Amino acid sequence: MLVHPSSIDLSSRTLRFLTGQLAARRQEIGTRWRRLPAARQALLALAHLRCGDTYAQLAAGFGIGITTVYRHIREAVEALAALAPSLAEAMKTIRTKAFVILDGTPLPIDRIAADTPYYSGKHKRHGMNVQVLTDPFGRLLWTSPALPGSTHDLTATRQHGS
Repeated sequence: MLVHPSSIDLSSRTLRFLTGQLAARRQEIGTRWRRLPAARQALLALAHLRCGDTYAQLAAGFGIGITTVYRHIREAVEALAALAPSLAEAMKTIRTKAFVILDGTPLPIDRIAADTPYYSGKHKRHGMNVQVLTDPFGRLLWTSPALPGSTHDLTATRQHGS
């Protein structure tokens, strides 16, 4: 099967933003080269995040190895994660709000029965437990790092220090 990059439902503004973040990160760490330029790396990461393409599909489409795909996606996610507010910063924002909403619904993932830590008995499916804080209008204030789906909401809240 021949796979190649095609149209993805995302704005060019998003692509330019991530490209800028990756270029700044490369400048910051002083890297001399990467297998893909920053714009192609941003497209690779967004294709994975938006469409859920597998590493093998992306490797074939971009003409690079699977390990390189993994490294490029990980670097892009780390660049985006560095922009996210910490829990302490989110708490400062929360103090100005009348109320906020905390939700800990597991995000579904494709795991098999052998991956017991990811199985949520409460929801009867495999997933990752992510705590999310939003304001009353649904604007995202903070998200926690992902934990296995079997982690109870209270345990997850305690682990994140909230």
